[in-house]
Amino acid sequence: MIVSIYASILALFFVVLSIRTIRLRRELQIGVGDGGSEQMLRAMRVHSNFAEYVPLCLLLIYIVESSGANSLFVHLLGVFLIIGRFSHAYGVSKQKENYRFRVFGMSMTFTTLIVSSLSLIYYYFTG
Repeated sequence: MIVSIYASILALFFVVLSIRTIRLRRELQIGVGDGGSEQMLRAMRVHSNFAEYVPLCLLLIYIVESSGANSLFVHLLGVFLIIGRFSHAYGVSKQKENYRFRVFGMSMTFTTLIVSSLSLIYYYFTG
C-alpha cells in the first residue's frame, strides 16, 4: 500500500512537531495555552494545523489508492502533501515569517485535498 509510506513519514514529522512544542512549553514555562508568547503560539498553530489537515488528506489518498488509481498519481498526492506540510511548518515557525512558505504549503495541501476529492467523485460516477 503506497499511502503507508506517506502516513509513516507524516506521523514521524508529527512527533517532531509535538516534541518541539513540548520542549518550548518547558523552556518558556507555559503549561496551557500560549502564555502570550508569539513563539509558543506559532509552535501550537504549526502543530494544530498539521493535525487538522493531514488525517483527512491521508484518508482521501488512501481511498484514491483503494479505488485503483495509478500508482504514480497516488505518489504525487503523497509528495504534494509532504512538501506542503513541511513548507507550511517551516514558514509559520519563523518569527519573521516569509509568507511564501506558508502560502505554498497551504496551496500544496489544498491541491491534495481538491485533486483527491475530485478524483473520487470522478471514480464514483464513472464506475
